[in-house]
Amino acid sequence: MASTYRPNESKREEFRRYLEKGGVVDAVTRALVALYEEAEKPNNATEFVRRFMGASGPDSAEIETIKAELMAVREKFDELVRENEILKEKLQKYENSERGQ
Repeated sequence: MASTYRPNESKREEFRRYLEKGGVVDAVTRALVALYEEAEKPNNATEFVRRFMGASGPDSAEIETIKAELMAVREKFDELVRENEILKEKLQKYENSERGQ
């Protein structure tokens, strides 16, 4: 006999009441209704809902720009680390050659 897991109904109901009391259900409903009523549906529905609900932060384009900048900075960092290692080796050789004289 296969048993299926069912969350405790009282916990589920308690959580539902918590969301309603906090205004989450109404806020999400308003956001979804606004999305439904949009004449031209946005490409990113999640971003639309997030912005409708007043979330502030970077949008997808800003995030992609920041990611590209981060990759460029990481590449430059790696390049500078390699250069630093080479210069340390050269300095070590120079110091060793001066001690040998």
